Amino acid sequence: MRTVKAEPRPAFWYGMPRGYLQLDLNPSTERIELLAQQVLGLPTELRKRADQVFRFYSRALTLLSQQNAQGCAMGLHPDGSGGVLSSILTVSSISASGLDPKLVVATLVQGSGETPGSHTQPLELPCGTGFFFEEHRTTTAPGRSGVQGDDLPEGTVWQGTVAVPAASSSEIVVMQLVTSEVDYADDYRNVLFGVASTLTFTDPSPTETQTAEGGSVAAARSPFG
Repeated sequence: MRTVKAEPRPAFWYGMPRGYLQLDLNPSTERIELLAQQVLGLPTELRKRADQVFRFYSRALTLLSQQNAQGCAMGLHPDGSGGVLSSILTVSSISASGLDPKLVVATLVQGSGETPGSHTQPLELPCGTGFFFEEHRTTTAPGRSGVQGDDLPEGTVWQGTVAVPAASSSEIVVMQLVTSEVDYADDYRNVLFGVASTLTFTDPSPTETQTAEGGSVAAARSPFG
């Protein structure tokens, strides 16, 4: 008889906005090996660039794992002029064991201060009170290593963060949206607020009664349709 390992029960749930593709944060060894083989099988002129992307993907997975990321999604949306807008949505959790998570979040927000291009505010959500922080940051292009004499390209990104203390545990849920499309900050802020408004610490899976009635808690909570 085969024993099936039960998946750990999540501590929180949230809705995914339209136009975002969920990334696999725990790919199998077989999948990684298959990707590596596909890269090696590319023509020489494409192999170097594909290898850079593959290595960046591997480093990103390691970094997200270290930050206890629970989910990561890439957003691709038309800009109305034939181009594409891109963004990254990351959801992670922080343990505040032995401390009041609400006090920890409030302290972090107060410590961030107000700098040019930044803003903080409390955020009333269906699941409780959260805190929102946004800023413009200058960063180097991803996937490039610092080599002496190498002129690393830099750019400005908009970064929005929502931190929400869990209702009945020491966990703090952190939702972060980052994009280089700083002119669309207002739109991305609304997307982040929309995701935060779906956050719940109660399992939204439909019960037998809800299923019989054709209802769904998840659908009712999601503003994305």
